[in-house]
Amino acid sequence: MERLSRGSLREGFVKEEHPDNFDAELLLRLYDLRREAKLRQGREWFVREFQPKSFEDYLAQAPPGSEKNALFRMTVGYWDMAASLVNHGLINEDLFFENTGEFWVVWDKVRNIAPTMRERNKNPLAWKNLETLAAKYEQWMAKRAPEALESLRQRLAGSAPKKPD
Repeated sequence: MERLSRGSLREGFVKEEHPDNFDAELLLRLYDLRREAKLRQGREWFVREFQPKSFEDYLAQAPPGSEKNALFRMTVGYWDMAASLVNHGLINEDLFFENTGEFWVVWDKVRNIAPTMRERNKNPLAWKNLETLAAKYEQWMAKRAPEALESLRQRLAGSAPKKPD
C-alpha cells in the first residue's frame, strides 16, 4: 500500500512504501494501550470464552448492560480503531501484519454477527475497518502461510470452555 510520509510542510508529501519511525511509534503506542488492565481482561475473555455462532449467542454471552458486553465493546472497539489507523495508511500494513494477528481473531469471531448488528443499529459501517483489514490480512497470509489462519481458527475453537453435560 502506498502511503504519504509525514515530511515538512515545505517539502510537501512524498509516497512512502517502507515503514518509518512514525509507524513504529504508533504501533508501540497501540501495544501500550493493549496492556491496560481492563482491555487486557476484555481481550482475554474475548479470545478464550466468547464463541458466538449467531446474534442470539452474542446476546446470551454478552447481554446489553452487562460486564461482558462492556468487555466485548472495548475489545472490538479497540481493534476496529487500530484497523482504521492501518486502513488509512497511518501504520504500514506489512509492519502491522508482521506484529499482530489478534485483530483477525476478533473479526473472525464477530463476522457472523456483523450483518445483524449493522442492520439493528442502522449502521452499515459498524466494524467495517476491522472487516476490511481482516480481508487484506487473509490475502497477505495466503501468500505467506496458507494454512495458518485455518489452523488458528481450529485451535481457538478447541480452547473454548467445555459446557457441562
